[in-house]
Parts: sequence; C-alpha cells; structure tokens
Amino acid sequence: MKRTIRTSALTVGALIASLVLPATVAHADTVTPRVDLRVLVVSDGGPSTDAIAAELDTAGTPYTEVDLQDAARPEIDADFLADTVDGAPRARFQAVVLPNDNPFPTGSAEMAALAAYEQTYAIPQVDAYTYARPEAGLDHPANGGYSGSVDGVTAQVTAAGAAGPFAYLDGTVPFEDNSPDVGESYAYLSTPAAGADFTPYVDAAIPGQTARGSLVGEYRHDGRRELVVTFVYNQYQQQFRLLARGIVEWMTGGVHLGASRNYFAVHVDDVFAADDRWDTELNCTPGDIDCQPGQGVSNPIRMTPADVDHAIEWQGRQGVTFDMVYNGAGSVNQREENDGEDELGDQLIADRDSFRWVNHTYSHPFLGCVQDVGVVPWKCATNSDGSTQWVSQNEISDEIATNRVWGQTNGLPLDTEELVTGEHSGLRILPQQPVDNPNLAPALTGNGVEWLASDHSRDPVQRQVGPATTVSRYPMNIFYNAGRAAEQVDEYNWIYTSRAQGGSGICEDNPATSTCLTAPLDTATGYADHIVPLETRTALGHVLSNDPKPHFIHQSNLTEDRIAYPVLDGVLTTYDTLFADNTPVVNLRMKDLGVEMQRRAAWDAALDAGQVTAYRVGSAVTVEAPDGVAVTATLPTGTTQGGAAFGDAYAGAVSGWTASAGQPLTLTLPASAAAQSATAGTTDTTTSTTPPTKVPAGVTEQVPYVPEN
Repeated sequence: MKRTIRTSALTVGALIASLVLPATVAHADTVTPRVDLRVLVVSDGGPSTDAIAAELDTAGTPYTEVDLQDAARPEIDADFLADTVDGAPRARFQAVVLPNDNPFPTGSAEMAALAAYEQTYAIPQVDAYTYARPEAGLDHPANGGYSGSVDGVTAQVTAAGAAGPFAYLDGTVPFEDNSPDVGESYAYLSTPAAGADFTPYVDAAIPGQTARGSLVGEYRHDGRRELVVTFVYNQYQQQFRLLARGIVEWMTGGVHLGASRNYFAVHVDDVFAADDRWDTELNCTPGDIDCQPGQGVSNPIRMTPADVDHAIEWQGRQGVTFDMVYNGAGSVNQREENDGEDELGDQLIADRDSFRWVNHTYSHPFLGCVQDVGVVPWKCATNSDGSTQWVSQNEISDEIATNRVWGQTNGLPLDTEELVTGEHSGLRILPQQPVDNPNLAPALTGNGVEWLASDHSRDPVQRQVGPATTVSRYPMNIFYNAGRAAEQVDEYNWIYTSRAQGGSGICEDNPATSTCLTAPLDTATGYADHIVPLETRTALGHVLSNDPKPHFIHQSNLTEDRIAYPVLDGVLTTYDTLFADNTPVVNLRMKDLGVEMQRRAAWDAALDAGQVTAYRVGSAVTVEAPDGVAVTATLPTGTTQGGAAFGDAYAGAVSGWTASAGQPLTLTLPASAAAQSATAGTTDTTTSTTPPTKVPAGVTEQVPYVPEN
C-alpha cells in the first residue's frame, strides 16, 4: 500500500452489499457521498501502470497500489472499495487505474465489484494499456486499423482533447525514436466501434488509410467512463511525460492532491573567473588536477563583454534568466594583471540587474579535505596520526564572506542565504572524502547560509548540512574545460571510447554508469549531431518530470563557440512547440527551488505516515495535514479558500501550497465543478430490485504484454 490516507471509517455492510447485489429495502433519501482524494492503482507489474504510479508519486498525489502478482494482495470487493463515514456513503477512491480494461480471470467477481463501484459513485477508470476491440469501444485493428511500431510518429491532440484534459498541450505529441535498432513504442490504432460512445483525445494517422486511429480516448458505456490508452510506454518516455498530466486530470476531474510543473533553471558557474582548457594532445587539462604537475601550458577560457550582450539577448528571447554563480577574485586578479582594467567585469557589473547572482566563494578553492595532488587521482592529505587534514573553518568562512562583500560592494543583487562552493567541495565526495568537512557546517552558520548546492550525480537527496539545506543540481554534460565544439568532442571521445579505439577506457571501467561509443565522434560534426541531441533529450526529460532541480554549466560554455546555447535552445524551443501558453517553463532561483523540494519532502513524509486526510463532498474539498506541513493541491480555476482565490494558474488549473496549521482546510470548488459533481457524483441510496449491469461478455480477454525497452 502506498501513500495511504488515514481515515476513521465505520463499515456499513448493507450499503456495501448494495453495490453488487440486488436489495429489497428502499430508502427515499438522496445523499451526496464523500469521495476520498486517493487513486486505486491495480498493477500487473507492467511499465504502463508503473508509469502512472510514478506520475502520482512525483506530484504528491496519494494512491493505493494493489499488485495482481502478489498472492497476499487484498481482494477488490465492495468492502475494499466503499463504506460509510458519519452515516454517509464514502467512496474510498476517486479514480481507478487498471493495467487494461479487465485484468482479472474469467468469472472473477472483482471486475464486477469495480464496475458496480464506478457506476454507483461515478468513478472514472483508466485502462493503462489495452488493445483496440469493441469491449474497449474501438473496432478491431484488422478492420482498417493498425497494430505495430509507432516509433517516430507524431500524434495529434484532437479538438475534444484540446477542449478537455489535454488543453495544456500545443497540439502535437511526438513519439520517441532514439535508436533505429530498438523498437521503442508499440500501439493499436483504430476508429470507434459501431455504435460506441467513444471520443478520441489523442490520435495518429493509420498507415495506408485516410482515417486516424485513437491512442487515447474516452469510452462511455453502462454508466461508466473509461480512458482507453492503446500504446505501451514507460515513465521515462517523452510521449508519456507529455500525456501524464492529462491522464491524471481526466481521472480526477481536475480535483486532486499534489501538483506538477515544468521547471528549468540554468546556473552558470565561475563567472568573472576563467576555466582551464582541455589539451587535445595531452588528453588532460593543464592547470587542473587531471594533468600531472607542470604538464602542459595553461590556456584559460574567459567570457568577453560581447558574450554578456549575447546572454542578455538570449534571455529576452527565451524568457529564462541565468543564475550567475560568481567568483569575485576572477575580476580582482584581472585588474591586477591589466592596470586596473577588466572589461568583462565592468560589463557584468553594469548589467548586473539582468541576471540572478549566487555566491560561489571568492577564489574557488577546494573546501573539503586538504588535497594531495601529487598523485592522479588526488587523495586526502593526512596528519601524522593518519587522520584527515581538513580545510579550516576560518578558511571556508573567509572565502564565503569575502565573495559576499565583494558582490555587495559591486551592487550584485544577491540572496546571501544561497551558496555554491567550488566543485561542491566541503561536501562528501567518493571515494576520496566519504564525509562532509566537519568545518563546513559551522562556517555556513557564521555566514547565514541556508541553501547549499550539491551535485546530483553524487549527492542527489536533499539533506541538512548544519543550518543549510542542500539543493542538488544536474551537471549538464557540457564540459567546464571546453569553449569550442571540437574541444568538447575530443574530450568526450576520450571519456566515452574504449582503449582499443584510442580512448581512456573510463566507460569500459564503469559499465554501470557509462556507455561506450561504438566509434569516436567526428570532431567537426559530433557535437551538433550526437552530443547536442543527447543532452537536449536528457535535460528536457528533467523538465517534463516535475523535477525542480536546477542544471549547471560554466562560463566557458557561453564564450568562443558558445557551446551551451544549442542545448539550451534545443530544450526551450522544443518545449515551446509542445506546450500551450498556459503552461510555461517555471524558472526560479535556487532558494525557491530548495523550498519546493523541502515542502515536497515534508508532504511525502506525511502521506507515507498516513497523516493526511482529504475528501470531497459536492463542491467542498476538505484537507487535513500535520501542523507545519504545507498542503498541495491542483483544483479547477475559480476555487477559493476562505473566500480568497486558491493557488496560482498553471496548465489550465490552479495549484500551489497552503499552510494548514494542523487544522482542516476547506476549499470551495467553482460552480461549474460543483454542477458536474451534482450530476456525476451523487449516490441515490434508494435500492433497486434490478441488479447492477454486469461486465460485458468477453471483457476478460487478456492484453498481450509488450516488454519495457
């Protein structure tokens, strides 16, 4: 059981029995039922139900999972699905997700119980992946339809989809085709069956036909509503990521706990400073620790005033603000070496209000253990007794404070609670330094640091370091020591090719985390043809996954060939073609992203502990959470809390966080949502001598399983 909401419930057997059995006693009262804001996910271990569960997890939407492969699972019967609370009927689940339209054995009473429950309480059902057939409202593919690969196909949101649950999309839903050698997507394309009340929401052209076949559509029958999905997917594929929000909005009627947004923030490290350059002959970086001491000649990379102008122009065009993560010593040293002149520093300071600024320490030293760089890779220096030598608290504090004062003196609009240490140093780094520098936390306390950047690749989980909470950042695979595309490709080949092909063999030595190229990339074309598409897809995947973690690059990537921009443009331009104007990229500074992560962690912990209660009765939504835990929800536009508007507009709904102070919160849905509830969610407790409609014959036919790729 996952994300189970605690409720105090009394079971009334007579009401439950009426869901599946004819009754003889009649009651005249009509009661608006309580519907708990929780989803039932019935899983068969396949990727599609797992993907929907992952979407609910990420958003913070509570659900209960029943694994059909678990011999000890509960039986899905009337008692499992509904009961009464305070004398009123309660539906335990606001929606049902099944692996297909009927995953139970022939003759099973469980599907009948679910069908009766859905009819009684107007509960929608998602068929996570089923094949086209009349029992699902679609004609057989053999009758002018199609079954097979849809790799590379561009599907379309229909007019009904755009007016309904997929209004946040701009119209197209491209299916991935990342490898010509691997089948990535399999689908059934078919038109509605004769006489079926079926509305396609997303469709695609049927090969060789003029008709279009449904991929996602709504089937209404027997007093029930099903969302029929006829393509297989996993949680990481772009087509699912695009449609996931709409699937959840459809099944919950736009009323659910949790929220989802598309975040993208870009940190530019080492601003004002210079970055050492990769040497394509030595296959290391002179001036840095991957070269032996004295090996090669340093040839640093540093932005120019023209690069600042370009960055400002780019921000205006793309609607995203860079976070400039700066080292003041870079400008001071430049002035000392050039008779007080630093054109780059002057330009950045003059344009300081065009960017957000983050303290990156004054001179970018390593703030963990004292490094012994006489060996490659480096190791921590030790004292005579074998204990680790640590950079002192005073040194750490001086680096933080000096850079802060330099920035304030030059008018940089800082938030002094934020800090990015050089190389995320001071924090643990394996294998050399398995623990944080013990002097880091007190230095952070003395400087009022509350948000500390960490590297997602080695420290992904938010945690406390003294007074500071970490904000993990995604390193984009655009190297700090490359200002030109050819340098990037050369180093990329060194890392990602085998020794037999002239590479370092790093990829061979780390097969769990790295994949070797089949052949070295062409230094003239490899960046645009291979690296840019790959890095674009990776970063866009984070954006589409409701993931607030920022990405980071370096100032070296914004100069010379400006190699960061093709990737950044790839992410944002692609995003713009996929989403409607009501669903913009959310671009926040590090502190605000950290607060979002912190709230999510507290919310998830409360859900997992069963400390959240939430339900809907007509137009009223009631939520109770522990004191100190902010409540998150997504609701229809026009929802109010205490007479004031709730949440912020996003993707055609309103969502946000609100404090509960441990007391029940009441949210009032707008009249349109209340009217829908009045017709769709009212239970007539007058019993009937007519049994509920049974599941149509043949519905137990099983869906063929397509393995996850």
